[in-house]
Parts: sequence; structure tokens; C-alpha cells
Amino acid sequence: MHLTTKGKYAVTAALDLAMHENNDFISIADLSLRQSIPGPYLEQLFRNLRKAGILTSHRGPGGGYKLSRPSNEIKIGQIISAVEDRMDATQCSGEGNCSAGSKCLAHNLWTDLNNQVQSFLMDRSLEDVLRDSNNKSLTLNNNKKLLIAAG
Repeated sequence: MHLTTKGKYAVTAALDLAMHENNDFISIADLSLRQSIPGPYLEQLFRNLRKAGILTSHRGPGGGYKLSRPSNEIKIGQIISAVEDRMDATQCSGEGNCSAGSKCLAHNLWTDLNNQVQSFLMDRSLEDVLRDSNNKSLTLNNNKKLLIAAG
């Protein structure tokens, strides 16, 4: 099972758009600068995300990209599926022919892992990830304040 840079960048870029979902369209240049993702690479990813119905775009002055629906309706698994080849922990792409034409001893284990990962990613929306990130940041900041006050 391997999550490539494509999937990681696509999720990061979608999270950035979710943070700014009440704004107008966001340019590739702005997003590229904020997230340190090469612009041409973002263009490639955004083409796939637009085809998958996750993003909408607008050309011309004030143009760019934005989420096609609210961040609580877009699942992380949808984003990754739009840009990645199938993530698979099996050696046989789920065909069951991994050991000389039949299932290997661990085939069901790797299939279960695939299902767990897919379920995990489809259970989390962009909004969920941002909320979790904000809660953790608040906790870290509060802990730092407590340490400073105690010191």
C-alpha cells in the first residue's frame, strides 16, 4: 500500500481550499505559494479533481478553483481516489492469484487492511480534518501557556 505525493498534495490543496471556502475562487499561484506545491503539479491534480466533481473552476480575472460543495460533504477518500491509482496492500491487486495462481496465506489480511484504509478515508471529510487539526493546535497552544505560566 502506497500513498504517493499526488494523494498527499491533493488532500493538502483541498484542505487549503476548504479553509477558504467562503472566499472567491483561489488561484493556483496563491495556493502554490501557501502550501509550497509546484503550480504545474497542482494544475495536473486539479484537472483530476475537477473531473471527479470535487472542484469547480473559473477562468479569467478573479478566476481559479474552489470546492464544488461544502467541505463536510467531500471525503478524503474521494480526493485520493481522484488522483491516485488504486491503493492496494495485496501483491495481486485483489485478484487472489498472488501465490502461484492461488491466494497467498496473508491475502485476506491484506484485503482486510485495504478495506479498513478505504473505510477510514471515506469516514473523514475535509471539515473533519480541519476541525481535528484546529483542536490539536488549540491543545498544544494551551499546554505551552500552562508550561510558561508554571515556569
